[in-house]
Amino acid sequence: MIETLLQPFQFVFMQKAMVIAVLVAVPMALLSCFLVLKGWSLMGDAISHSVLPGIVIAYVIGIPLAIGAFAAGMFCAISTGYLTENSRVKEDTIMGVVFSGMFGLGVVMYRKIETDIHLDHILFGDMLGIFPVDLIQSAIIAAATILIIVARRRDLLLNVFDPQHAKAIGLPTRILHYGLLAMISLTIVGALKAVGLILAIALLVAPGAIAYLLTDRFDAMLIYSVIIAAVSSFLGVYSSFFMDSAPAPTIVLFMTSIFIVVFVWQSIQHRYKGAV
Repeated sequence: MIETLLQPFQFVFMQKAMVIAVLVAVPMALLSCFLVLKGWSLMGDAISHSVLPGIVIAYVIGIPLAIGAFAAGMFCAISTGYLTENSRVKEDTIMGVVFSGMFGLGVVMYRKIETDIHLDHILFGDMLGIFPVDLIQSAIIAAATILIIVARRRDLLLNVFDPQHAKAIGLPTRILHYGLLAMISLTIVGALKAVGLILAIALLVAPGAIAYLLTDRFDAMLIYSVIIAAVSSFLGVYSSFFMDSAPAPTIVLFMTSIFIVVFVWQSIQHRYKGAV
């Protein structure tokens, strides 16, 4: 029995998958708290879809795919902000137009070139086929994101809730705004190999949403979000070995199940308190 349970740890590809899953999950879990509080869940979706044309262009001109993905993600974020400030259209509508347009452009460009990169790996990840360089890239992105968020979490939180007050007390609100968007783009780049573009949005939303249901204190929300994301990622990869399923969607199923359980539990708690 014990030998069967320990079997996934005997394979190097499973060990690497577990490590990169946690490396990707932790920074995305921290950012998910800000996205949930600011109501920016669609922004994570927009950026994750918009990096595809950047990846294709980077492949064509022969530069690292991560650079192209990051540039495309920042272009999506900046163009969304510019259009929101200079039009009557609401931000969520603009995000929908921008990310769907860029994703469509990316698919068209991808179909027009000959490449050994499989589109499924870009969209859904290839966690079991990662290389040491992928681990190093994800570790660097995770470390940088964690350090910035821990150091400036109060400033970022104030800018999320009340940017006018943040500006009045002298905080660099534009730097905080676009810095947050840059970190979102970076973490999505780090998640490309692990979970892909489509499922990255789940890691950017679900942990923060679950933590938001569990607590009303921001520091506790950050901790809960990280624990939920890390545990879900580890268990998702581990259980996928026995289920013969892809690790990334299994991780998402774990987090979705946790959200449902927490939501039902919170609903029961509120009804019980209301009855009392």
